[in-house]
Amino acid sequence: MDDGRDGWRKRALVPVLVFLGLVVSVVSSLGAPLVPTIAARDHVSPASAQWSLTITLLVGAVATPTMGRLGDGPWRRAVVLCGSALVLVGSVLAALPLGFGWLVVGRGLQGVGLGLTPLAIATARDSLSEERSRSAVALLSITTVAGVGLGYPLTGVITEAFGVSAGFWFAALIAAVAFTAAALVLPPTPVRARRPLDAPGALLLGVALAGLLLVLSQGETWGWGSPRLLLLGAAAVLLLAGWVRHELRTAHPLVDLRLVRHRTVLTANVTGLVAGVGMYLLIALVTRFVQTPKAAGYGFGASVVVTGLVLLPFSVASVLTGKVLPLLARRLSAAAVLPLGCLVCLASLLGFAGLRGQQWEVLVVMAVAGLGVGCTFAVMPGLIVGAVPAAETGSAISFNQVLRYVGYSTGSALSAAVLQAHTAPGAVLPSDSGYTTAALIGGAVSLLAAVVAVVLPRRAATPPTTPVAAGAAPAPAGRTVAK
Repeated sequence: MDDGRDGWRKRALVPVLVFLGLVVSVVSSLGAPLVPTIAARDHVSPASAQWSLTITLLVGAVATPTMGRLGDGPWRRAVVLCGSALVLVGSVLAALPLGFGWLVVGRGLQGVGLGLTPLAIATARDSLSEERSRSAVALLSITTVAGVGLGYPLTGVITEAFGVSAGFWFAALIAAVAFTAAALVLPPTPVRARRPLDAPGALLLGVALAGLLLVLSQGETWGWGSPRLLLLGAAAVLLLAGWVRHELRTAHPLVDLRLVRHRTVLTANVTGLVAGVGMYLLIALVTRFVQTPKAAGYGFGASVVVTGLVLLPFSVASVLTGKVLPLLARRLSAAAVLPLGCLVCLASLLGFAGLRGQQWEVLVVMAVAGLGVGCTFAVMPGLIVGAVPAAETGSAISFNQVLRYVGYSTGSALSAAVLQAHTAPGAVLPSDSGYTTAALIGGAVSLLAAVVAVVLPRRAATPPTTPVAAGAAPAPAGRTVAK
């Protein structure tokens, strides 16, 4: 029988893991509403101030797969604590009045935290009972998107009342709480064989992803047809091809691509990439639309605070969906829930395309989007967890997370490109029809995600195991599922 101390730690593990995921998501989203204010305060151009957001995603894309692989070995607890500590240090650097350069450095260190959620999912798989792991894995998966809807209003309220630095001091406070809680509650890492880190693979993937995300984030600023953007994009694609070749040949790959080719894992990864495009396209459209002055003939002229509150239904609905998902999946199966979530996202984008004249309509649209995202993203980690060996959980989930980041960046860039195409020469604001066109494109992307989830059905090569996020138990720790 566990003593009282161990019992307390086990009961606190799920809340601490979820809090850690929310903290990382909130901290990473802090930069978006603050870009104009940072540009004015630090006397830099808006394009330069955008780096306070871009650098976080770039560092996260590089750090996530490496942390995932390290977390699959005997160092998971240490990796989580070190990552949390770097988020805390980055928050303090961003908060201190040291100048724009140190702000960017701090935001980069905060980006390391994006690699913590896959490790939290791996910890839940190894440490929780079958019953508790069902909802925990699903809930952890949607913290990455739910935190956006929480981070925006918090940023707006704190910044409006106390200034830009106060927002980052708030990030430092919650990061310190998360680090302390993790240090007290995280269990020891399961005993596993040490594996050498694939440093060349980590370098190749990191540089390739950084180049790809830089193309997506800077395309509007540099120009989508600019030579340096095209050259950077071509180099990123070549590096990705080289990384795939390297991973298939090395004895200890950073990401086991043979597992990625497993039909279940492939379904989750491709759907996550495509669905991420549609989800973030809608968020980018909504945040820009509601802040547009009414003089433009559309929009609500909302403040940063009100804009954040518009996203709140998205977060609430996604979290609630994650909690009831096990019940839904028992009736429909995970294979049915995944395309269903994509279709609900499609409905939200179609709703925004036709119904956005009143604020309450946009609130309903975001709530529907939250339902769709909750269904879609909550089920993915369970599909992956049920299809890979326990020793590959962190790496496999991390790769899925990176693909989501690429999808998010693509959706944001796509929304900006479509709106720019609907902006008349010399005009500052796009036409209202631009939002309709962008929403319809996002709807087509969500429909594609649903088709992918159906065309690449879950098909096990061995007698089927039960997926976690679908409301069933994970494969026993250490069990190897056939590739």
